[in-house]
Amino acid sequence: MLLKINRIFAACKTTIMTEFIRRRTANAKNDILSGLTVALALVPEAVAFAFVAGVDPLVGLYAAFMIGLITSIFGGRPGMISGATGALAVVMVSLVAEGNAMGAEGEQLGLYYLFATVILMGIIQMLAGVFKLGKFVRLIPHPVMMGFVNGLAIVIFLSQLGMFMTVEDGKEVWLSGTELWTMIGLVALTMGIMFGLPKLTKKLPEALLAILVVSAIVIFGDLDVATVGSFIRDGGGEGLKGGLPEFQWDIFEKVPFTWQTIKFIGPYALILAAIGLIESLMTLNLIDELTETRGNSNRECLAQGGANIVTGFFGGMGGCAMIGQSIINIKGGGRTRLSGIVAALALLMFILFASGLIEQVPIAALVGVMFMVVIGTFAWSSFRIINKIPRSDLFVLILVSGLTVLFDLAIAVIAGVIVSALVFSWENAKRIRARKRFKEDGTKVYEIWGPLFFGSIKAFNDKFDVKNDPDKVEIDFVESRVSDHSALEAIYNLVEKYKAEGKTITLKHLSEDCKLLLYKANPKFREVIVEDVDDPRYHLAANPEEFPKPLSEYKF
Repeated sequence: MLLKINRIFAACKTTIMTEFIRRRTANAKNDILSGLTVALALVPEAVAFAFVAGVDPLVGLYAAFMIGLITSIFGGRPGMISGATGALAVVMVSLVAEGNAMGAEGEQLGLYYLFATVILMGIIQMLAGVFKLGKFVRLIPHPVMMGFVNGLAIVIFLSQLGMFMTVEDGKEVWLSGTELWTMIGLVALTMGIMFGLPKLTKKLPEALLAILVVSAIVIFGDLDVATVGSFIRDGGGEGLKGGLPEFQWDIFEKVPFTWQTIKFIGPYALILAAIGLIESLMTLNLIDELTETRGNSNRECLAQGGANIVTGFFGGMGGCAMIGQSIINIKGGGRTRLSGIVAALALLMFILFASGLIEQVPIAALVGVMFMVVIGTFAWSSFRIINKIPRSDLFVLILVSGLTVLFDLAIAVIAGVIVSALVFSWENAKRIRARKRFKEDGTKVYEIWGPLFFGSIKAFNDKFDVKNDPDKVEIDFVESRVSDHSALEAIYNLVEKYKAEGKTITLKHLSEDCKLLLYKANPKFREVIVEDVDDPRYHLAANPEEFPKPLSEYKF
């Protein structure tokens, strides 16, 4: 019998182990293939953002490699891809330009000021993680999230339209004729493969296969279309090939460690740190929803900060989470840290050994992939709920979407949170009520209902008639809550008004934390607060059927 049990146990153990290995192997395959797809899509984006910032393409590629690798290993969100981003690049433009103006022509002093700024940016982000500020991303309302997603999808779409343009006589013009139709055809083919392949089989990575098929058609068909290589050269770069990132000793020589330097790079570093963390944590939240898992926001702050510090010392432009690449990774089956590690290492391999091959990849294939990302990212459900959600939430959704397109993510999210907070405060300010009744001894009772905070103070004060009230007044907070300093001041001023009229006032049924706040604010509150526990809610909880009428009609 014992032998039989041991055999069953061994068989179960073997089955569980086999299933574990099978799942791990299957997931590893998805992670590797998804990582390779992300690496291919990273190349033109990193290069483009480097051009936007006014630095060499390799500076953007090195940033994508180093930040992607470090955040994948140490970050708080497996499956999320980080690298050089447009939101940060836009801020870096003026930094690099101002830095160059401080040095001699051709010295590229702005580049070294950029590296110093990225290091300081990383330190600020790590401090945010140390002080656990990442948790505040949970305070971002859902309409802000939807607006952010929609706005970002529109931004990605608009950025890809630039690939349908060419430079003639120093001016950007739209493609026309055969060039335009070839571009459209290749983009459509890429999107068709990505749309149709999952319906036939889900074992093949649709994005990677689409890029390979379209690249083969272009290479073997000898089609004259824009490629990754031509994109780099048209932007002023020499090509994709480069060496390993090197430690930038020149930072210590060219950037003086003085108060003037801190004054110059400090504001830029603070803005970059804020934008980077907001975009990273918003992307983390989005992936949490897509994968139905939960990332660690504080750990992500530490990883993003550490990655930017390393990147700054090794000649990268800094970066943060990339929503487009992260979506590509998640849609491609990437779920673990392996996908991000593969993407980063594959990007480095492209730079070192396969630059010639990667430069032949047509831009049209990558544009098609990004268009499918746009379709998958946009919250189409927002159209269905237009008439089902409060108008204030709809306004916030549209506002955040518009600001994301017109300005940047940080401004959009901050504005959305502020508007949502103001709407919430306004709605709660209107909910303050005061039921009035008299006891047998003539005492007038005010039963306060609703939250008492800065927004409801005016309505709260209007409920009382100090001059005409009887000599004894009782304020019952059984269904209210004292929330902030404004509420404390309002109660204190009210008590003083009644005392000035020579009347007796008592406060009842305050919660323990509310009483603690009042006692700390002013010891005089001990004279007016009733400590007796005769909360009518206790009776209702015990015998609800015995209290069918409103509270004001009972004597406690």
